[in-house]
Amino acid sequence: MSPTALSAGPEHGHVTFLGAGPGDPGLLTLRAVEALASADVLVAEHEVLDVVRQHARQGVSEVHTDPGPSQDPAPGTGAPQLTVVDGTSTTAAVPAVRDAAHLVMEAARGGRRVVRAVSGDPGLDTYAAEEMLACAAAGVPFEVVPGIASAVGVPAYAGVPLRDAQGADVRFVDARTASDRCWTEVGASDGTVVVSTTLDSVAAAAGELVSAGRKPDTPMTVTVAGTTTRQRTWTATLGTIAQTLKQAKVLPSPEGGRPVIAVVGERSAAAQRDQLAWFESKPLFGWKVLVPRTKEQAASLSDQLRSYGAVPHEVPTIAVEPPRTPQQMERAVKGLVTGRYEWIAFTSVNAVKAVREKFEEYGLDARAFAGIKVAAVGEQTANALIAFGVKPDLVPSGEQSAAGLLEDWPPYDPVFDPIDRVFLPRADIATETLVAGLIELGWEVDDVTAYRTVRASPPPAETREAIKGGGFDAVLFTSSSTVRNLVGIAGKPHNVTVIACIGPATAKTAEEHGLRVDVMAPEPSVHKLAEALADFGAKRRTAALEAGDPVTRPSERRPGARRRRSTT
Repeated sequence: MSPTALSAGPEHGHVTFLGAGPGDPGLLTLRAVEALASADVLVAEHEVLDVVRQHARQGVSEVHTDPGPSQDPAPGTGAPQLTVVDGTSTTAAVPAVRDAAHLVMEAARGGRRVVRAVSGDPGLDTYAAEEMLACAAAGVPFEVVPGIASAVGVPAYAGVPLRDAQGADVRFVDARTASDRCWTEVGASDGTVVVSTTLDSVAAAAGELVSAGRKPDTPMTVTVAGTTTRQRTWTATLGTIAQTLKQAKVLPSPEGGRPVIAVVGERSAAAQRDQLAWFESKPLFGWKVLVPRTKEQAASLSDQLRSYGAVPHEVPTIAVEPPRTPQQMERAVKGLVTGRYEWIAFTSVNAVKAVREKFEEYGLDARAFAGIKVAAVGEQTANALIAFGVKPDLVPSGEQSAAGLLEDWPPYDPVFDPIDRVFLPRADIATETLVAGLIELGWEVDDVTAYRTVRASPPPAETREAIKGGGFDAVLFTSSSTVRNLVGIAGKPHNVTVIACIGPATAKTAEEHGLRVDVMAPEPSVHKLAEALADFGAKRRTAALEAGDPVTRPSERRPGARRRRSTT
């Protein structure tokens, strides 16, 4: 959309004022996702842009406030920028507007559906009411989609309940705009006070409460970057919070002007936070975990790592390409249709993808598998087949590998098996274990190269520097090739980085490259590998707490620090 397109057309559209929550993308409501999917224009505060844009439709026009480095504007102000979310668009300046309300109304002209996204909740965290009144005065219809307010969501993630069984009074105060009368009222109350403030103003807010009548020994928690994997919480009292933050070396801080949520009160359960801090006590909380896999395969593993509190960083190390000569694959697929095979065996998700793409090229679908027995090497491959509409007849009951598949594979029986041939679509670098085993069981095998695996391009320079410099807390290796390729395109991970391998063969390759293996999956499954890393992180956290040491991530160790070899 061109820079002048915002003001085109006199017709009024529709505006949805949407609360994006306090930071965790998973806290968006279902209604919010629906509204984003149908928006023509997305007007968003810069800090929530990444939370909401992933749910917007392709090609939506995007307007966001992008304050300069020295600015700290109120929500809805700043220097608006316009981009089109299509991955290749350029950024263009929006015609000058006086404020956010005019920006929203201009965006709504021409019958467009506008989503105005703000952090937290539109009614509690921002001044969206002024924009709503402007829409009403101009005859622009609007609706409000509530979000989880920061003052409610952040304490929940910090393990600080705001009310107890006695139903304590809860007051909400924005210290940035609170009047003397407001401080006097909350100071006279014995209920819980939730204070929205900034990191460099926490001590001043505590002083205001003490001056207003609160006892200096009243419990207080302070949370920065709440509901995100950067969250950090400190527990103190009104009288000691300044010293606590100073000892923790968080003042002064580059994030000094960033908003924080403080909870004050005898009944705020601050003393029980060590039992209730469910979010920050996740086994891999805040860990940056490198996932060196193909992009298609990394998604489910990354989701699992996020559930443990980690921040996955996907780096493709293998690129999948079609075979150089497709004729063999084409003959085999035609043989499936004409009844040439009794079995087809899939040894990877990529093999399923290669056959599926060839099917689509010929106008075939899952019905072409009728009458053919289908084998999958493991659960991930089986899931890919099920998504294709094919339920596998054979999945290993034990080890999910070629050897495990052979353990359960039936020998050829000329009485019960009318056809003695197996179609095996696989990678160009696959081992001969399965082929040899099937032949030994009496089967004829059409061993077909369905795809080629080649080394991916190197990741960006900052990622390579983080790998070699200890910027990652852990790296997951899911095959020997991921070890070789990652070292080849990005360098060897730093010695403080936890190395986790999917099995003995991968671990051996890692050790051959000079890496110390800390974690190994109990069975060759990517999900078991993630579980094993989470167990490692949980034990490491427990050991630190029992020793009275602060809980740190591996990347926070002193430069050059060496660790004992783990037998995990």
